[in-house]
Amino acid sequence: MRRPLFCAILTMIVLLIFSPAGTRAMQGHLALPTGLRADTILIEKSAHLLTLYCDGQKIKSYRVALGRKPLGAKVREGDMRTPEGRYRIDFRNDQSRFHRALHISYPNAHDRRQARNQGVSPGSGIMIHGLGEQFAWLGRYHHLVDWTEGCIAVTDEEIEEIWSLVPDGAGVVILP
Repeated sequence: MRRPLFCAILTMIVLLIFSPAGTRAMQGHLALPTGLRADTILIEKSAHLLTLYCDGQKIKSYRVALGRKPLGAKVREGDMRTPEGRYRIDFRNDQSRFHRALHISYPNAHDRRQARNQGVSPGSGIMIHGLGEQFAWLGRYHHLVDWTEGCIAVTDEEIEEIWSLVPDGAGVVILP
């Protein structure tokens, strides 16, 4: 196991044991109306929060883990940052190693131009995904440490719900 990932997992375990944040519950497990569809996903990196909206009305929020370097926008491949900007869900992967995954249309034109100006590749493969078998043991505490390579992670149960609520083409806004 790579040292940074090991350190992140060890930190998470310590936080789980000693942090009052570890005992806070997620938004309740209320049944959502049948047929409800989200048209926008808002991700607030500073709050570690993903919120689904339909016609401007909040549907539900989820705590998220981000890239290992959560401050600042993604600039290049391998920088471990989560992008910032406006995107779309452009396809889904039900065979993801992280259970299920919704692909975000990163890089957009602005991201490509910024990377080109710096002479680097912007990267790709930014997803909203579950934990998968490797990280399932973290469960609802997964968000206490940013551990992804730039993706947005929720629990497997949450990605199932998000998967059913978010159609391809839904807007994604990622804020600092």
